[in-house]
Amino acid sequence: MPQTQIETLPLRARPGVVARLLQIVTTVATRRRDRQRLGQLDAHLLRDIGVDVQDARRESGKPFWQA
Repeated sequence: MPQTQIETLPLRARPGVVARLLQIVTTVATRRRDRQRLGQLDAHLLRDIGVDVQDARRESGKPFWQA
């Protein structure tokens, strides 16, 4: 049976992989922080920014990986 040899490029030879990973980590961290802060706002501040209390609670309760 013939053997297939698979060659992979080292991480440094794959342009964009590290940049994409960094972008994902940054997006997730920002999403988590924003949702935590949204959950801390009172009804008055939420009204000021045009967000319903129930919508804010629902959004702040989402897991960080969910868009």
